[in-house]
Amino acid sequence: MTTSILFQAIVFLLGALICVPLAKRFGLSSVIGYLLAGVLIGPFLLGFVGEEGEDILHFAEFGVVMMLFLIGLEIEPKTFWQMRKRIVGLGGLQVGVTLILGYLLFYYIGFETNVAITIAMAVALSSTAITLQTLKEKNLMDSTYGTSSFSILLFQDIIVIPMLAVLPLLSSGGENNTTSHTTDNFHFLDGLSLGWQAAAILLSIVAIVLAGRYLIVPLLRLVAQARIRELLTASALFIVLGISFLMEMVGLSPALGAFLGGVVLATSEFKHELESNLEPFKGLLLGLFFITVGASINFQVIAENPIMIIGLVIAVIALKALVIYGVAKVFKIKTDQRLLLMIGLAQIGEFAFVLFSFAFQLNIIDQFNLDMMLVITALSMALTPILSLLNERFLLPKIGTKRQENRPMDHIAKTHKVILVGFGHFGSTVGRFLRAHGIEATILDHDSTRVDFLRKMGFQVYYGDATRMELLEAAGIADAKLLICAIGSTETTNHLVKIVKEKYPKLKLLVRARNRYDAYELMDAGVKDIYRESLDTSVKLASDALTHLGFRKYSVYRQAQNFIRYDEQGLKNMAERPKDRDAYISKARRELEQQEKLLEEDFTRGILSHDKLWDSDEMRSAALAKQRVKKT
Repeated sequence: MTTSILFQAIVFLLGALICVPLAKRFGLSSVIGYLLAGVLIGPFLLGFVGEEGEDILHFAEFGVVMMLFLIGLEIEPKTFWQMRKRIVGLGGLQVGVTLILGYLLFYYIGFETNVAITIAMAVALSSTAITLQTLKEKNLMDSTYGTSSFSILLFQDIIVIPMLAVLPLLSSGGENNTTSHTTDNFHFLDGLSLGWQAAAILLSIVAIVLAGRYLIVPLLRLVAQARIRELLTASALFIVLGISFLMEMVGLSPALGAFLGGVVLATSEFKHELESNLEPFKGLLLGLFFITVGASINFQVIAENPIMIIGLVIAVIALKALVIYGVAKVFKIKTDQRLLLMIGLAQIGEFAFVLFSFAFQLNIIDQFNLDMMLVITALSMALTPILSLLNERFLLPKIGTKRQENRPMDHIAKTHKVILVGFGHFGSTVGRFLRAHGIEATILDHDSTRVDFLRKMGFQVYYGDATRMELLEAAGIADAKLLICAIGSTETTNHLVKIVKEKYPKLKLLVRARNRYDAYELMDAGVKDIYRESLDTSVKLASDALTHLGFRKYSVYRQAQNFIRYDEQGLKNMAERPKDRDAYISKARRELEQQEKLLEEDFTRGILSHDKLWDSDEMRSAALAKQRVKKT
């Protein structure tokens, strides 16, 4: 097959364009779509990608680096410091126990001591790319499962450093035939004592912190003054590449360095600009990473040793799942979040590719074991989204029901006329406002840890999956007047609306929507009262901006209400939207022009007719002049 880079790019993009939409259509994660694309175009099926896939994998791993930089931007240093106990506790215990049990497993099935230790180190690591991508897709980053996963993954990224330092000590001497590649992995610290290495690593971290504050931010200010957008994008890439290169040169994980750089810049004024510039690169490179993992699955190795490969894949996943489940129980994480955690982190991670390649260069493992472990790593990663799907569809609902029965269900007998589903940041605001006006609601939430915390805060919240009709009926849906859905997940919201509409079509639904497109889906399902979470806040901000510019508050308030009214009417008009994209754009433009015309007329009429005591003479004169021009 041709090695043209243009042809390779076409193959990768076409594979993603075909497989990812198919996966989403069947309700699967986009990760499964990317992995499937990699398997199809890989050397063992269609053969569009050959041995060069390994080189692309190293390039694609940069997507993980960018992802951790962007996550670092979302965490202020103070928050990161507050998480330190959870990172070291959860992550340290998981890695330590997995390392010991992994070593015993591979040692007793016949591997030499140094080989068993090497494999155990790789097995202790989980996939940052797959886990965080899944968390973002399912909107679970703020859940107990999300924060616990992030803590464990961050510790794993840190522990990669001493793991790479230990590998040379496990070498039996000599090197494999791939020594020519070792020059690519040159570190400034090669040959130094452990003390000097530790000092150099510490100095590198300090250098990142100081550079972020005294070099990078001033540099970005200079670039911003040029008012050239592509320069800011180039600067964002330069920052990530520069930090990653520095970390690699001192033997640290580039992903860890990028995360630290993100944390340092989290309090700068360029935080959101960096996020918006790097987000497209991160998504594209992560997709490429998943495709290359799928393409790296060597079906020839599987065909030659099917029983051994399948057995080890099952053993590794089961071992990690049990360890994570036990660690989560030690930290008193609730059953449902524990199940999500054990399935979500049960795979071997992308840094295992680095560890195994380095171990092969050091003659710790031979070619056969290298090929076998790479296949096991890729298969464990490919199975994770499938296992997560099975867990959500079959296991979690049953466990959730049992968990609900263990709770004091007699309390839910005190039902109210209002049911509030979802009590995160959005739902808690709704609930507090209702309670302040004497309206009690039966509150349901799927995060059991959050439920316990909210109960301590004085809220009577009940744990359970609100998409299960038996829970809704226990909450008094048959006699309720209102059901308020404040869930952040679009898929869960649509499913809840569907089951409620089928059995209780007359019940009044007030539903949260993240944006206009989510609102379209809800309107298609027959929901009339939809609340876009960005609408009121955006109008409030624009209103304040007009007030600061000299407009009277009364006029602005009246116009804000008019804007919301016209926008809601426009949403209803656009609900019967054309399927053709160009026709949709044309209709949307006409709708926007009509709204702006109405708002302008309302504003002029208001100043001349109603706001004589509110608006300035200058604004009234301008409005009168404009009206005279229109008449002529």
